[in-house]
Amino acid sequence: MTFQNLLTKTEGGIFTIIVNRPDKLNALNKLTVQEIGKAIQQAKIDTEVKAIIITGSGTKGFVAGADIAEFIGLTPEQGKEISQAGQDVFKSIEDCPKPVVAGVNGFALGGGCELAMACHVRVASDNAKFGQPEVNLGLIAGYGGTQRLIRYVGKTKAMELHLTGDMISAEQALQFGLVNQVTTQEQLISKCVEIITNKEFNKTNFYGN
Repeated sequence: MTFQNLLTKTEGGIFTIIVNRPDKLNALNKLTVQEIGKAIQQAKIDTEVKAIIITGSGTKGFVAGADIAEFIGLTPEQGKEISQAGQDVFKSIEDCPKPVVAGVNGFALGGGCELAMACHVRVASDNAKFGQPEVNLGLIAGYGGTQRLIRYVGKTKAMELHLTGDMISAEQALQFGLVNQVTTQEQLISKCVEIITNKEFNKTNFYGN
């Protein structure tokens, strides 16, 4: 299967999904969200695939949010449809029977932060930035971020991040429990692979079966 806005590869039983819109800092438009859903479904049924890594192209952005240009002129019903479609795809990631690791390189804002939170494990490069800045547009996180952020950082910090739109660094995200590990940009994907192939990780009915 080929994609317009994704690059994919399978190596050593690991299926890597790279969001590839570098001119937009890998922002999510409708097509990209749809393609992520299709890629996850493909990985789920491929018996050669034991685990999945999701990352972004380049070094500046994992996913810098939703593509706001697509929101202009939407009716409330159309906005609801886009939000529901994103929620469905991100729920399919969260419910995937194979482990999904986010390799967060650079900005993970708005929908990008929500995409990372839908994954089972998050590894961040030391230049990563996280945030839910939707409030600056008079919106709320629409892809499940209002619920998932609370699970990871607690209600108090989640409320602050949603209401202020502030960004936090990779080290702060680690401190708050939003990410599992922080590493360098150069070692990001190898660290994701290291976690996936860890012997103890293999015992969790994921990669080892």
